Amino acid sequence: MVPADEPRSGTRAVDRAIQVLNCFEGDDPELSLVELAQLAALPVSTSHRLAQALVRGGLLEQDSSTDRYRIGHGLASLARPALTRFGLDSAAPHLYALAAGIRITVSVSMVEDRDAVTVFQARPPEWFCPNQVPRARQPLRDSAVGHALLAYSPMTAIAEEHAARRGPASSDRSGGLQTDLDRVRRIGFASELIETEDPIRSVAVPIVGRDRRVRGALAVQARSARLTDDLVRSIVPAMRVAAGRISPLFQNSSGAA
Repeated sequence: MVPADEPRSGTRAVDRAIQVLNCFEGDDPELSLVELAQLAALPVSTSHRLAQALVRGGLLEQDSSTDRYRIGHGLASLARPALTRFGLDSAAPHLYALAAGIRITVSVSMVEDRDAVTVFQARPPEWFCPNQVPRARQPLRDSAVGHALLAYSPMTAIAEEHAARRGPASSDRSGGLQTDLDRVRRIGFASELIETEDPIRSVAVPIVGRDRRVRGALAVQARSARLTDDLVRSIVPAMRVAAGRISPLFQNSSGAA
C-alpha cells in the first residue's frame, strides 16, 4: 500500500517528465544529457529514460549530430490551442511586424500568481542578440513588465486605497512601488535597468482591453547602450499602437490582473 502522501510511481514519472520539460523554459536552449540531468536534479539514467520517452512522444527532439535535446514540434502543437485562447495566434503578425520595424525582439507577458510570465516572443529578421530574450518569469513588483501590468490593474488601485486607509505605516511600506506605478501611469510605459556585466534595459507597455482590464504587457529589451532614451522615445509610440491593435484579440482570455 502506497502512503497517502507519497505519489504513486506513475504520478512520480509524470512529475519528473515535467521537471525535464521545464529545463527548456526560457531562451530555447539545447541541452546535453548531463546538463539536463543537472538542471532537473535527477540521475542521468532517469533523465535519459524520460528524455527518450519525450522524444518518442514528439515533445522533445534530439540532434543526431550532437545528441543534444531541444523542444519538439509536438509541444508547439499542444500549445497552439492555448495561443488561440489567449489571442496570440492572431496577434502574431502584428508582433512580428513591430519587431521588424523597431529591429528588437518583442515579447508578450501575462500574470501568473505573483509573476509576469513570457508567453510569446517575436524576433526581428535582423539585429537579434541574446540580450533581447526576456526571462521566462519576472516578479510583478520588480520588473518593467510587472509594473506595466500592475499600474493599470483595478486591484492595484484598491490596494493603494486600502493602504492609505490603514495609515501612514502601511502606506510607507508600499510607497516605493506606488511611486513607480504612478510614474508608469503618467508616462504610459514602464522601464527597468537590469544590472549585468553589460547592462540591459527593458521597456513595457500594457495591453488593455475595451473593458479596461489589463490583458498583458508588451515589452522589448536590449543592451542599455543601444536602448537609449532617444530610442525609447521613438519606439514607445509604435509599441502602444501595436498593443492597441492586439488588445481586442485578447478579449476571450481570462484577463491578466
